[in-house]
Amino acid sequence: MGQMIELVSTSISGLYQLKPKLIKDERGYFFRYYCKKELKGVCKGTEFVQGNQTLTRAKGAVRGLHFQKPPHAEDKLVRCLAGRVFDVAVDLRTGSSTFLSWFGCELNSEAHNMLYIPRGFAHGFQTLEENCTMLYLHSEYYSSDSEAGVHINDSRLKISWPLPVSQLSDRDQTFGPLTDDFGGLAV
Repeated sequence: MGQMIELVSTSISGLYQLKPKLIKDERGYFFRYYCKKELKGVCKGTEFVQGNQTLTRAKGAVRGLHFQKPPHAEDKLVRCLAGRVFDVAVDLRTGSSTFLSWFGCELNSEAHNMLYIPRGFAHGFQTLEENCTMLYLHSEYYSSDSEAGVHINDSRLKISWPLPVSQLSDRDQTFGPLTDDFGGLAV
């Protein structure tokens, strides 16, 4: 079968879009969502230990920007199973040449594309239509003590959300902007 997952570099080191090769026939299609062997250069020994799924009903809703602080910082592999979302990853890594830069792309159920987000990034998404389902693989277990976030409209980040924000959870509303003395995450 050869290489089943195409890796597409982004403007931020270590952050990749993944585009699976679809094998189609009269029954439908098959594609490989994850292959440790094919992604070993990207994932660098990452073992995914937890999977989560979300359904977001309202168009324009935002979930994020979430991350876990060390020692529970996590790599994520995210995919949109239904609908379309604008997916965002923000580089919070101490010493990174792209510190506080963000990358956004559309993930959708038609393209089957994914985003590999290494530890040290905040992550969030905005739904571009109603009833969007997202699947996440995590390299660390959830830790409430390590849970953190950044407000989606942080003026230092200047994220260009494609739609007016229609919903934001109470928890996500409580996240503040990054402070001036924020030096990043040492991961």
